[in-house]
Amino acid sequence: MEKGTKTFEYAVRDREGKIIKGRLEAADQAAVANKLRSIGVAPVSINEVSTSGMNAEIRIPGLGDKIGMKDLAIMGRQLATMINSGLSLLRGLSIVAEQTENKALARTLAQVRNNVEQGVAFSVALGKHPHVFPPLMINMVRAGEVGGFLDQVLVSVADNFEAEVKLRSKIKSAMTYPVVVFVIAILATVGMLLFIVPVFEGMFESLGGELPGPTKVLVFLSGVLKWAVGPLVLAGGVFAWWWSKHKNDKAIRERLDPLKLKIPVFGKLFQKVAVSRFARNFGTMLKSGVPILQALDIVGETSGNLVLERAAHAVQESVRSGQSLAGPLSLHPVFPPMVVQMMAVGEDTGALDTMLEKISDFYDQEVEATTDALTSLIEPLMIVVIGGVVGGMIVALYLPIFSMFDLVG
Repeated sequence: MEKGTKTFEYAVRDREGKIIKGRLEAADQAAVANKLRSIGVAPVSINEVSTSGMNAEIRIPGLGDKIGMKDLAIMGRQLATMINSGLSLLRGLSIVAEQTENKALARTLAQVRNNVEQGVAFSVALGKHPHVFPPLMINMVRAGEVGGFLDQVLVSVADNFEAEVKLRSKIKSAMTYPVVVFVIAILATVGMLLFIVPVFEGMFESLGGELPGPTKVLVFLSGVLKWAVGPLVLAGGVFAWWWSKHKNDKAIRERLDPLKLKIPVFGKLFQKVAVSRFARNFGTMLKSGVPILQALDIVGETSGNLVLERAAHAVQESVRSGQSLAGPLSLHPVFPPMVVQMMAVGEDTGALDTMLEKISDFYDQEVEATTDALTSLIEPLMIVVIGGVVGGMIVALYLPIFSMFDLVG
């Protein structure tokens, strides 16, 4: 907020006699009233919003401020329905801002509405919030504004984001079980080494005698962990903080993104996810009227993998020089031959957007089948691993008990 300006909540009556609510920033109530009258609406009430004291909204940074794909999908579908029903964009934005459950999105939409009310294009207003609205959405809205089919574009945005949410949920379902089991195995191992092994160690020392080799190893690891647990936790915290800040750095991605596609078992899954996302975003943007060069620039960034981003740039250069679209893709192993051939056919027949949609649907099904197969494979393997680790430690602890009666005697 600029110095000297205040935030006011207003209620106005439009030409149809309906009440519309919203917020504006201005120097005083008179300025708000003049601004509202200038756009042809009659002010009913104008009240200053208090930003201090008991009326201040309590906000904890990082809590409740996250705007996800699902929120944007719901917003896009609701807004498209209202515009298609004859409501104005301003009124639609006001209604969506009021009824959305995400407070951060409500605040952002209120700002977007104020910008649109002041004569700014909807796509430009969205572009002022790049951390909320993805480039794909902004460019599709711009194409819809130019072509006069904004409601259709918003439906496409909603479909795209809903498909993305569904894809991410499939990946989470495949990764959640092994990650949880792995964490439990680590906690169980650390707990035994820190709390159980020392008890047995003291008992064995009081009895005297020579400990078996596996038990000695376990006692040694327990001693090391006692002084190393603090530095390890600190190092883990520092690494987690560093990773959250630098995981998207280009130098890091250049090393990790190619490795993701080569990981045994999971590499194929990551490849299918990336290809599905590439095809879906590319097809959605072409269908919405976004120029092909601009679409390629955006889908490369939204693919989630630097390998596909480079492939998109290669295709972009090929198209810019007047050559084919599918040709450069055959030089990148990340794109299976079927994808290249289908895109070539779509390019020749003028139905590239339809072909890309079919590719995306196919690989969404492939991702679902792969995640199901991985889950059924990983579950027994993780059980064997946990059983082996915990069982091995228990056996190592109880080996000396077999000779304990001799030591007592």
